[in-house]
This record gives sequence, C-alpha cells and structure tokens, in this order.
Amino acid sequence: MTIKVLRGNPTPEELAAALAVVRARAAAAAAVPSGAERPRDAWSDPSRIAAHRLPQPGPTTWARSHWPG
Repeated sequence: MTIKVLRGNPTPEELAAALAVVRARAAAAAAVPSGAERPRDAWSDPSRIAAHRLPQPGPTTWARSHWPG
C-alpha cells in the first residue's frame, strides 16, 4: 500500500495517525467475511417511512394527507 501526500506538509505524527486509521479500517474490512451482508440500519429502512397505510383517494383525502407521526 502506498500513501502519497498531495497537499500540505504533515508532521511525522500526523502521518502516523492517518496511517493508523487507514490500517485499522483495512483490518476491519478484511475481518468481515466476503459473503456476509451487513444488517440494514433501522433509520434507512424504507418500510419505516411507510409503515402505516397511505390514505385512499376520496372526498376527505385532503384532511388525511399528512404523514402519520
């Protein structure tokens, strides 16, 4: 692995800190089996948004057109 500094003049301590982060991320990525799927975060689950039935068209739909809270 090669790391190239494109801008600035980092100190040896700053380079060591950046390299430690990169190596830790690489080790964490290598520890996960390639066929394993990460669990989906609850906040990004689309079913959370539309968990309730949406209002059906009709004369009172305008009154129920907000997202239930």
